[in-house]
Amino acid sequence: MASLDEQIDAFLRAIDLERGLSPNTVKAYAADLQGFANFAEEQGVTDADELDLELFRDWLWRASETGAAPATIARRAASARSFTAWLQRRGYGPDAARRLKSPKTGRSLPRVVTNDGMHGIFDHLHALAAGGDPKALRDLAIIELLYASGIRVSECCSLDLGDLDFERRTLRVMGKGSKERVAPFGAPAAEALRDWIQRGRPALAKPRSGDALFLGVRGGRVDPRSIYELTRRELEAAPGSGPSGPHALRHTAATHLLDGGADLRSVQELLGHASLGTTQIYTHVSADRLKAAYQQAHPRA
Repeated sequence: MASLDEQIDAFLRAIDLERGLSPNTVKAYAADLQGFANFAEEQGVTDADELDLELFRDWLWRASETGAAPATIARRAASARSFTAWLQRRGYGPDAARRLKSPKTGRSLPRVVTNDGMHGIFDHLHALAAGGDPKALRDLAIIELLYASGIRVSECCSLDLGDLDFERRTLRVMGKGSKERVAPFGAPAAEALRDWIQRGRPALAKPRSGDALFLGVRGGRVDPRSIYELTRRELEAAPGSGPSGPHALRHTAATHLLDGGADLRSVQELLGHASLGTTQIYTHVSADRLKAAYQQAHPRA
């Protein structure tokens, strides 16, 4: 007999080593499958050989009944399918979750900050940084870079000084699945980064800082929570509604690029999306903005 908990642990070790998934993805798999193991134990199932489709369906049904979002249920179903497919390859019975269906999650349109809204944010950050405060210089450089390059918050936190190429105005990014890409940034971001590196970073740097580009107030590498708090604070005053985390700047960068004439494939490469379909949501955003402008301006709208 194969203990379910032991097989889940083995599966998590395998995907961590073999697939090169991000720590956050592995963590999500672990949370989903541990939740399933707890449910299975309640039903008297503790061995991987005893898994069947109905047990997985009951697990998802309970999640739905307790108010889990469709996206959460879809992710749990995907975790289950990956796990049982792996079990089958190792010789532990049929692929029990292969026919497990995911609910249709739909896609809500991401928040996009207007050009005027972004100008307001930068005016505020420049005013705060004018006095040379190290944290203010850092915050300006972070927001400039997130908007200029469209990188993820995790990618921003992991940047080192050597990842920047000021001559070409590019940065080297290690994205999801340990895939490396190069992203450009513009003159305003370059200026803010130079100010931070030359005037702000030395004031916060400690022996533990190493080569980290962005530092926290104690000298360690900046953490995502600090950037979430920064973007929440700055986006609160910007027009529009919706999530106010750093991903809103990624959405905004992509939409502004498309509005300015960039082709979808180039935006896909910039953002590091594996699928063009993921990038296509930004065309929906642009279409909605076009429709709103049409309704407001056209005499026969």
